[in-house]
Amino acid sequence: MDQANTVEEGENSPDARQRILVCAAELLTHGGREALTTRAVATAAGVQQPTIYRLFGDKDALLDAVAEYGFLAYLKQKSSDDPGQDPIDALRSGWDLHVGFGLANPAIFSIMYGDPRPGKVSPAETRAVDVLRRRMRRLAASGRLCVSEDRAANLIRAGGCGTVFTLLAMPEAERDIHLSIIAREAVIASITTQTPDWKASGVASAAIALRATLSETNALTTSEQQLLSEWLARIAASAADGVS
Repeated sequence: MDQANTVEEGENSPDARQRILVCAAELLTHGGREALTTRAVATAAGVQQPTIYRLFGDKDALLDAVAEYGFLAYLKQKSSDDPGQDPIDALRSGWDLHVGFGLANPAIFSIMYGDPRPGKVSPAETRAVDVLRRRMRRLAASGRLCVSEDRAANLIRAGGCGTVFTLLAMPEAERDIHLSIIAREAVIASITTQTPDWKASGVASAAIALRATLSETNALTTSEQQLLSEWLARIAASAADGVS
């Protein structure tokens, strides 16, 4: 095997991809998106520019990969999901994690949420949404959710992202971190009920909770579960919107 082939294989190896991501994340963190040129990344990672295109396709794909890498690295350090934790407390922890990530990694956060592309979601955002949806499912199953899982997740995303961008726009020394707590509690109050008692919390919470736990029963066929799930979603939506 000649030296050229050895270099090319080395530049296309998983180690080269990881090295590129690490170097790109550092450039992004210290210099912002403007510093993340393919030339700068290639130089920092010790590869040729064409290697970046072979491994990632284009610069947008590289940005998405760097955002996913940074988000997962942060999540690994900070996340501590406890299955036994109260689902509303877990939601609070998730909000604080989201805001903390955004303030610690403004460039990556902006790639994930600051440049919306209708119909396209970045891999990093997909990961974040998956975590949020799991929390919504636990909350729904507990009987504490009074709006649909989708609406609740979207309200959390809207409130959390708006809070981060608002705080980032403030001079760092003047950031009112308590603003995040106020926003968090306002959103949680709008999507949850104070009691898991279905009769007390209303038909919406009962329908949402039953829909979230349908997969735990074997009494229905797959088609019957799908049909019941659709009915329960309609009941929950009409009740939450005040439609009788």
